[in-house]
Amino acid sequence: MKVLIVEDETRLAEALGQIMGEQHYQAELAHDGAKGLDLALTNPYDVIILDVMLPGLNGLEVDQRLRCAHVTTPILMLTARDETRDKIVGLDQGADDYMTKPFDAEELLARVRALTRRQGEGSGDRLAVGDLSLELSSRCLYRDQQWVRLGFKEFDVLRQLMLHPRAVVPKEDIINQVWGLNSSADDNNVEVYISFLRKKLVYLHSTVGIGTVRKVGYYLELPAL
Repeated sequence: MKVLIVEDETRLAEALGQIMGEQHYQAELAHDGAKGLDLALTNPYDVIILDVMLPGLNGLEVDQRLRCAHVTTPILMLTARDETRDKIVGLDQGADDYMTKPFDAEELLARVRALTRRQGEGSGDRLAVGDLSLELSSRCLYRDQQWVRLGFKEFDVLRQLMLHPRAVVPKEDIINQVWGLNSSADDNNVEVYISFLRKKLVYLHSTVGIGTVRKVGYYLELPAL
């Protein structure tokens, strides 16, 4: 597996490279946003570990430019800040996961493994509901000629709703399917990703919406037949 590490703190970047090397992963390092962007645009990687606070182009700008260039490599963002707004911006722009410093090396490796597993899923089939089409292999959501790429959790949540069109999907079921039975995720996690998805539907000008049944769950609102 090949990993790009974009981190301006030299010691941390080298430590991350060593952690990856111990797992027999091939790590390539960049210490500023411009270099990281250039490497990510011109080389194939399985995962990109991207710091938010970088000289020149910051991590959010690198993330946004990669997604605009249709680079679909999973991105794990790192930052010393733990403000919710930073996380929302990063995830909304296309990042797939987020960790705050300091972090546990084993958790980092577990998240990297999860991202690479998920990147390999999908058969190229699509789910279609209303005027929406969800491509399972690329996690791209289409309406006519418009499209937007979903983050992993966004994709999983929407997939659960599209698998059960017009049915109310309980929050508990979404948590179990998306985060796992033993996860510490709660209703707030689901609400955050529902909010992300609603913004994507507005961006696509879709006639499909996401309705809420208070204290129960969510369902897709479809135009009348």
